[in-house]
Amino acid sequence: MQRQKLKNPNAGYARDFISLMSEIAKEAKEKDITVISNAGGMNVLACVNALKDVIKKQGIKNYRIGYVLGDDIHHKVEGLMLDGEEFRSIDTDETMHPIVKDIVNVNAYYGYEAIEACLKLDVDVIITGRATDSALFLAPLAHEFGYKNTDWDKLAQGIMVGHMLECGGQASGGNYDYGWQDVENMENLGFPIAEITEDKFFITKTETSGGLITEQSLKEQILYEVHDPANYITPDVVVDISEVTLKEVGKDRVEVANIKGKPRPDTLKLSVGYHAGYKVVTHLAFAWPDAVKKAQKAAEIIFNKMEKKNLVYQEKQIDYLGLNSLHLDVSNTSEEMIENQNEVVLRIALRTQSIDEAKKIIPEIAPLQLNGPPGSSFFGGRSRPTEVIALWPTFIHRKYVELTQHVEEVN
Repeated sequence: MQRQKLKNPNAGYARDFISLMSEIAKEAKEKDITVISNAGGMNVLACVNALKDVIKKQGIKNYRIGYVLGDDIHHKVEGLMLDGEEFRSIDTDETMHPIVKDIVNVNAYYGYEAIEACLKLDVDVIITGRATDSALFLAPLAHEFGYKNTDWDKLAQGIMVGHMLECGGQASGGNYDYGWQDVENMENLGFPIAEITEDKFFITKTETSGGLITEQSLKEQILYEVHDPANYITPDVVVDISEVTLKEVGKDRVEVANIKGKPRPDTLKLSVGYHAGYKVVTHLAFAWPDAVKKAQKAAEIIFNKMEKKNLVYQEKQIDYLGLNSLHLDVSNTSEEMIENQNEVVLRIALRTQSIDEAKKIIPEIAPLQLNGPPGSSFFGGRSRPTEVIALWPTFIHRKYVELTQHVEEVN
């Protein structure tokens, strides 16, 4: 989204959100349903303006658009670093100083409170930037039930409500590893629905939709992207699901219980995007016999040519799609597997500092159909280098992030 915004100051948000709102805004208004989304991405105001155009064209009156600003703190970084903040990388523990000149965006990852504050302004839609997905669900629960920001167990349950719903149909039979062949009517997959009371939490779905809600499907979702079940860190609360219980209480109906919470961290995650050069990705397909060996030979030929061209690169990745591109080092690459491989796609990806370096490999791919190992196929047209916006994940004290709520009314 930041790359889009760099090319067009009116871009940088989720455009499909505007398409969706053009279909549902009128009905949602009539039924008094508030829509909450972090579709604002890197350009909340542009998203708001695009939605205003939709509302005006459809003639919807007294439509109130709430939005949250303040997660973009690019303008504060230089001063904070002069004051001693190092913004060390979560991944490498390096200070941010080497990439400062290449930074293109700095956005804090925030929680539910600013969204709840928007709900109090009687709005029809709320658009945020880099709010957590789970906060979009916690905010209306906190608003409805009056949670305090120190009600750790209640906040933790609200976060897990969001966690169970945020991936769409993944909790209701999509991406179902345990028994994917048992999922019925997947083309009409029903998204999960959370039913919440003061002290109960159920996940269900509509009766007429496909998919399933079972203890097993929810186990897969509840552990998804959770590194430490006893300490799932969010901006709002540290969640403990180490003793969570899931109990099927009816068809497609599961009760979730025993979620605990701990005090939230003093820091927020900070997503720093920076220009990290250019990438180019190329593909060549090879057919049996000796598909893998042909692809390996082609890769050898290409990099021999790159050596003659004095290619300078920061990273390279060679994959054999169909053999080891997904499972990497734990793939079955036995001689028998390699000999019996019907087909394989050679994928070469490079990251370079300059666009000219990235271009060096492009003219060498297509000619290998006739100038290299037999049985190859070139597809998709010539590759094009694209700018790389890399992520520098770090932390910032929440006191430096000042979120504000705003409303625009369309009459």
